[in-house]
Amino acid sequence: MRRLLAVLLVCAAALAVPARAADPVVEATLDNGLRVLLLEDHRSPVVSFQMWYRVGSRNELPGATGIAHFLEHMMFKGTPTHGRGQFARVVEQNGGRDNAFTSHDVTSYFVDITADKLDQVIALEADRMSNLLLNPDEITSERQVVMEERRTRTDDDPDGFLGEETSAIAFVAHPYRQPVIGWTVDLQRITPAQITAFYRTHYVPNNALIVAAGDFTASELLEKITQAFGPIPRRPDPPPVLAVEPTQAGERRVTVTRAAQLPIVYIAYHVPNSRAEDAPALDVLSQVLSAGRASRIYRHLIHDQQLALGAGGDYSFFSLDPNLFWFWATPMPGQTPEALEKALLGELQSLKQEPVSEEELTRAKNQLEAGAVFREDSVHSRASLLARFELIGGWRLKDEFVPKIRAVTAEQLRKVANTYFPDTGKNVGTLIPKS
Repeated sequence: MRRLLAVLLVCAAALAVPARAADPVVEATLDNGLRVLLLEDHRSPVVSFQMWYRVGSRNELPGATGIAHFLEHMMFKGTPTHGRGQFARVVEQNGGRDNAFTSHDVTSYFVDITADKLDQVIALEADRMSNLLLNPDEITSERQVVMEERRTRTDDDPDGFLGEETSAIAFVAHPYRQPVIGWTVDLQRITPAQITAFYRTHYVPNNALIVAAGDFTASELLEKITQAFGPIPRRPDPPPVLAVEPTQAGERRVTVTRAAQLPIVYIAYHVPNSRAEDAPALDVLSQVLSAGRASRIYRHLIHDQQLALGAGGDYSFFSLDPNLFWFWATPMPGQTPEALEKALLGELQSLKQEPVSEEELTRAKNQLEAGAVFREDSVHSRASLLARFELIGGWRLKDEFVPKIRAVTAEQLRKVANTYFPDTGKNVGTLIPKS
C-alpha cells in the first residue's frame, strides 16, 4: 500500500507542474517536397536537429531485408566533400552528440549540439542526403559489422530471437513480419547496386522530414535550411506500401530451442494503430496491465503468485500500420511456460469480464500524462515527439493526445479487451532452453 501511495504521489506531483505554454511551431514545405517543423526553445543554448526519412523495413522487398538498416550504417561513410567518418568527427569536436536508428517505419538521424554550431550540421545533412559515397569496399566491410550486430542482438539473444520468430508467424502478408535488421541470408547477398538504388529511391527531399527544437530564431533557421536543402531536386515519390494483413483465422504457435537460462513466453495480438478510435483505450490498457510495479501483470504474476521473474507488455501507438499488442514473461526457476501462458491469458480474461477499478484507471491516465509532461523537458524529446505525430497524421495531433487519454472509460477498456484479444487470434511464441 505504501508503494502504491508513493506511485500516485509521484504522478500527482508531475501533473501539478503546469505544462509549458504551447510554443508556436513554424512549419513549411519546400518546393522540392521537404517538410520542415521548427520549435523555438530558449531555455538553454542547444539545438536538436533531426532528419526523419519515411523508410524502414516495411519498405523492403522479400530477398532484400535489412537494407534500410544497412543504409543507415552507410550514411556515416562520407561524401566527396566530407570524407569517411567526418560527420561524427565534426559533431564530436564541437561538443555535440549524434546517432541514428532504423525501425519498421522510419530511419532517423539526430544531432544535439550547441546552437552556434548548427550551421555545420545543416551542411553535413544536406550533403549526405544526395551525395553519399557508397563504395563497394566499404559496403563489404560494413556487411560484417551489420551481421555481427544481428548475431549479438538476435541470434545470440533469446528474447530478440523469440520476438523475431513470433512476428514472423503473426504476419503472413504485411512486411512487419520481416526483422528490421534483416534475415541473415539476405544480409549476405545484398549488393552495392541494391543499396544505391534504395538510397536513390528513398533518400529524397519529398520523403524526408526535418524537425528542430532549441535555441534559434525559426525564420532565420528556415532560411538556412531552404538554402542548403532547396537545391536538391525532387524525385519521384517512393512506391507506397500497399500490403494489408488479413484477419487472423486461428491461433498460431512457434516453439524454439536456444541456449538460455530460462524459458520465455511471448503472446501477441493484432491491434489497430493510432488512427483507430480505440487507440487511446489500448494505450491506457497497456498501462493498466504492464506499467510499473503497481500494474496487474507485475502484482499478480511476479509479486503475488511468484510465477514470473519478469513480465510485461507493449502497445505500438505510433506504428504506421496496424501492429501487435505484446505480452511477455520469463518464469521463475521451477515454473513452466505453460503455467505462465495460462496466467497471462487469465489476466486478459479478467479484463474482459470486469471493468478495471477507478484507482487503476486514474493511475494509468496519470502515468501517460506525466510522461507527456516530462517529454517537454528536453529539446531532443520535444523534436522527436513532433516528428512522430507528424508521421502518423500531423504534428497537431500531439495536442489531442492527453484529452483523448483522459476521456477513456473503464467500460471502453473492457470492450477493447474483448474485441482485440480473442482466443482464436493469439500468436504464442515459446523458447525452451537447451539442456
